[in-house]
Amino acid sequence: MTGICSGRVAVVTGAGRGLGRAHALALAAEGAKVVVNDLGVGLDGAAETDGPAQRVVDEITALGGEAVAHGGDIATTDGAASLITTALEAFGRFDTLVNNAGFLRDRMLVNLDEDDWDAVMRVHLKGHFLPLKHAAAHWRAEAKSGRTPQARVVNTSSGAGLLGSVGQGNYSAAKAGIIGLTLVAAAEMGRYGVQINAIAPAARTRMTEHTFAETMAAPGEGGFDAMAPENVSPLVVWLGSAASTGVTGRVFEVEGARITVMEGWRPGPTADKGDRWSPAEAGEAALGLLAASEIPQPVYGTR
Repeated sequence: MTGICSGRVAVVTGAGRGLGRAHALALAAEGAKVVVNDLGVGLDGAAETDGPAQRVVDEITALGGEAVAHGGDIATTDGAASLITTALEAFGRFDTLVNNAGFLRDRMLVNLDEDDWDAVMRVHLKGHFLPLKHAAAHWRAEAKSGRTPQARVVNTSSGAGLLGSVGQGNYSAAKAGIIGLTLVAAAEMGRYGVQINAIAPAARTRMTEHTFAETMAAPGEGGFDAMAPENVSPLVVWLGSAASTGVTGRVFEVEGARITVMEGWRPGPTADKGDRWSPAEAGEAALGLLAASEIPQPVYGTR
């Protein structure tokens, strides 16, 4: 280990299991002091009785690191604000926020209840917005006091947010919203020393191991486990460190040993009549533009 995060304090949401746990352990291994947030809920967001956050804290401390548990609901104002308070009270500073918490309530659109839509939007999109809002307010105050931070935020989107995913309309919409939030926040907060990026990871977690059981399966003994959550964490650690200076407003797809910089919406073929189109003319122009454009990648679930 290089100690790339030595002296930094990181907060990781949804860090009791899966990707969040891997990120928390990796950050601690590189010298960060970690606030491990997890509400302790099931795959669908229903309450559980165990305390996964404390178990991860115990893992970190057993390895010689420093960590504290936070069990608040980060999709509430009080819960999100207390993330920053916990970091400051426990460790005296706050440098890195990794937004990771989430769950699934998958349905085809015609069977998707309003409650399932709201619940997924709440934990993924609101659960990114509120911690980011309170973290940004803290760092802005630091900058205005003459202590410009080297602050970092890593948000968690998904391939579903980039391309869509059949049966996951709520999840795909929330994850696409996270990308939009990342771009705006990066533009707004750069002046205060804050860099904000997003990842779209593919890994074996509670959220994927059944839906994509065949492609997420672990290999035989000795083989490279491409779907292990730990493969995603090195990029998260780097993005969360001072070493990533100058990288902001970007989205990275991370899977196995592969890292891809994602290039989002940008202008493609264009037609300009110079006057109002008739419907028939607009349709003819649109077909011509589509013929000259790149074919979009298939939606997940149709491959």
